[in-house]
Amino acid sequence: MATSGRAGMADGIAWRPALKAALMLAVPAAVLCSGLIPVGQSLGVLWIAAAAAWAVSLYSKRTSSGWLPTGTGVRIGLVTGLLASWLTLSVNGVSLWLARFVLHQGGQMDSLWQNEVETSLQASQQMVAQMGMTSAQAAESTQFSRALMLSAEGRAGIALSTFLAGAVFLVLFAMIGGALGARWLAQPRRPS
Repeated sequence: MATSGRAGMADGIAWRPALKAALMLAVPAAVLCSGLIPVGQSLGVLWIAAAAAWAVSLYSKRTSSGWLPTGTGVRIGLVTGLLASWLTLSVNGVSLWLARFVLHQGGQMDSLWQNEVETSLQASQQMVAQMGMTSAQAAESTQFSRALMLSAEGRAGIALSTFLAGAVFLVLFAMIGGALGARWLAQPRRPS
């Protein structure tokens, strides 16, 4: 249902130019947020926020709207974040699959994972001992955690939850970037 009477608009957003701007900027943001570029992953939330703000700015320039409400920027940022997080998850998943099965780096990945699990469990065991648990209770808890984290299901669950948490953060920061883009980058046009 069009609220403003313009063709292709629902809820005050012309979605065709909004989706074009979001997709155009979500692809490079996804590549920068993925693990393909070492520096990009640590700055991922900044890349995605900047991409969403830029998408809102491009949308504002492509449409004849002079002023964008913050809610419009949040929606465009949400779409940009969803597209970028989906692409980031896809790129990371494919790169992990390639590393394990095509490049045959599974042994390296497994030994790195075991080292991380042992380091994490040692820190956890020290913390549990400081809390006053007996050494038998701490050993039992550590044994259970080790078995869970080293099982195939545990590893898959941890990897999936890590990827999904990253995607949620990307979407959240894209929404913030969209709101900031609507606030500061989508300036009203001056009559010429």
